[in-house]
Amino acid sequence: MADQVDMEPGARIGSLTYVKGLGELLIEENGRLGNLNWVTGLPKSSTAFFKEQPDRRPALVIRSNAAITHRHLIDCTDLVEIGAYATFAGWGSQILTHAIDFAANRQSALPVRIGAYAFVGTRCVFLKGAYLPERSILAAGSVLSTHETQTDSLYSGVRATWIKRLDTGLAYFQRHLGFVQ
Repeated sequence: MADQVDMEPGARIGSLTYVKGLGELLIEENGRLGNLNWVTGLPKSSTAFFKEQPDRRPALVIRSNAAITHRHLIDCTDLVEIGAYATFAGWGSQILTHAIDFAANRQSALPVRIGAYAFVGTRCVFLKGAYLPERSILAAGSVLSTHETQTDSLYSGVRATWIKRLDTGLAYFQRHLGFVQ
């Protein structure tokens, strides 16, 4: 599991979800970690890797009313944060917080963050350091490898790029209940 687990009222972890190697698992009020997810990290106590990154935080944080649905692979070698009311939807998406730094010939890790009210379509891939801004959508099958900054936007493609600005009045961005019925 994790060294520290904090689940606020209404938080849920689904059946057959596997969690290993995290320093921290936090699921805020009404947050959801769905069924059949595979969540792993490398504990800070491991001395074989990431010596150059003492501030690395192997954690999964799911903010209030956010959801990770079913059958995803999530690497929490460094922090993965899912913003309030965000939905990591569909199935078969991946988050990878670490990779080989070829110039230095060693592993390196960076956090991955998904902003509040963001939506991630099915079969997406997030690479280390990626950030999907609040009230944004990442289209199905996209690969996000950069820290994006344009909120209220649609991103799509391999490598995901900005496609267009979204209407800030969309009901999804205004809702007060977390999980979309």
